Amino acid sequence: MYRIGFSRDIHRLEKNGRDFILGGIKIPFDLGNVSHSDGDCLYHAIGEALLGALALGDLGHFFPDTDKKYLDYDSSIIVKECFKKVKEQGYVINNIDCIVILEKPHLQKYLPLMKENVAKLLETELTNVSIKAQTNEKCGEVGENKAIICYANVLLRKE
Repeated sequence: MYRIGFSRDIHRLEKNGRDFILGGIKIPFDLGNVSHSDGDCLYHAIGEALLGALALGDLGHFFPDTDKKYLDYDSSIIVKECFKKVKEQGYVINNIDCIVILEKPHLQKYLPLMKENVAKLLETELTNVSIKAQTNEKCGEVGENKAIICYANVLLRKE
């Protein structure tokens, strides 16, 4: 038995003194994510895709941005908590495919480490994780470096 989950997450980018964190990596950049948690847009999309595959709702239901407990919260914990629900229902990761859309910084050299981080969090083989980076060809808020968008699509398999 298989379950598919899909999610999209977006965060504004601003000069706010915060670290730019993506896929669990602090990437040197003069802009930071605007977010209640640490703002890891990729991890948020992955966590919500996991919840979606189980028909459990959205990330905000489990990690509301109105709860001070989640202020500056480490998004890897969010992914771990979502994946815990996957395991409790007897599923494993078949594969996950993600896209990060960001004009700058360029992410190619960070993608292998991001893939390793995701594979470790989801207790799966590196070959089951795909993360791609794209620009928005200078179009819209993403193209103007005012936002980042991440998409995640996950296929779960009953163990």
